[in-house]
Amino acid sequence: MSASKPSRRGYLDWLRGLAVLIMIEAHIVDSWTRLDQRESAFYSFSVILGGFGAPLFLFLAGVAVALSAGSKWRRSGNPAAASRAVARRGLEIFGLAFLFRLQAMIVSWGSWRSLLKVDVLNIMGPSIMAAAALWGAVRSNRARLVALGLATLSIALLTPVVRAVGWLTVLPDPVEGYLRPRPGFTTFAVFPWSAFVFAGSVVGILLDEARTGSSERKVNLSLGVAGLALAAASYAASYLPSPYERSDFWTSSPAFFLLRTGVLVASVAVAYLWCLRARTISSFSPFEQMGRTSLFIYWIHIELIYGLVVRPLHKSMTLGQAWIGILVFSFFMLVLSLLKDRAVARLSAPGFRLSTLFRLSAFRP
Repeated sequence: MSASKPSRRGYLDWLRGLAVLIMIEAHIVDSWTRLDQRESAFYSFSVILGGFGAPLFLFLAGVAVALSAGSKWRRSGNPAAASRAVARRGLEIFGLAFLFRLQAMIVSWGSWRSLLKVDVLNIMGPSIMAAAALWGAVRSNRARLVALGLATLSIALLTPVVRAVGWLTVLPDPVEGYLRPRPGFTTFAVFPWSAFVFAGSVVGILLDEARTGSSERKVNLSLGVAGLALAAASYAASYLPSPYERSDFWTSSPAFFLLRTGVLVASVAVAYLWCLRARTISSFSPFEQMGRTSLFIYWIHIELIYGLVVRPLHKSMTLGQAWIGILVFSFFMLVLSLLKDRAVARLSAPGFRLSTLFRLSAFRP
């Protein structure tokens, strides 16, 4: 770590790479495991582990909102322009969400209705835009911490209420799907998934203020302690009587959201400490490589796990075989990630303009 100004924070790429592996694990276990293998404790553990992939992507997107906005603010001296630049990146990701659905519909012969399905990119894009707008609406980092923190808590606390509101059923499914999950239509929704982006933005501001190696070390150690404390307190709170008439712990409970957020906050410190150690062993990190190309891997892996090209593998494996498939498939994605970077390097030569598309290759502004 630099003794003065921190360079690119490789541990965040490392953590994003971990999210890629968790995402691959979740999708392969879901798609390739036989139905008779889904009653074991190991399968339940696999599902719980896989459930941290999407929150981690959204959380790190929020971290990147604050880091990117802070960096642009220091370069331009204009916080409004910095906020708009990051919001435009969120708009790009929102547009890519529909392009991705169009590709899936064409490749796997899906219905036109699938174009309106709400996936993680559909939530990530608008959430980045909203977090960037909130960052730019106030003029001090302390006020930003308060505003983004309140937004996080408000979304989490309102989730059970939104899930139970009856009049939302009159909305068209594509609209309602952005507010709460619709069976067979979407798993993701603004409530509570967008709150992970706002929570990440809080952490991003704290990291952005750490302008020296020693201060960044202190911030990360504090994040580790705070994250574990939040997770423990949330777990304890889950045993208290719920103030909501209808709330399910594993889906809409604010306690479960805060528990996961605590784990995510602590994971930043874990990644920081791990990468400090790993730098003394090797300069190349497969996790960082996959983290830097996370959107590229997301873009291609879905069809290779769920698509028509691998239909014979769907629900055909034991859980052990599926886990072997996870290891093989992850290595395959790493190889493709390296090949993609090599292709970008060649396309970046004078006269090539296609490299602009390939640079949109990570879940970050």
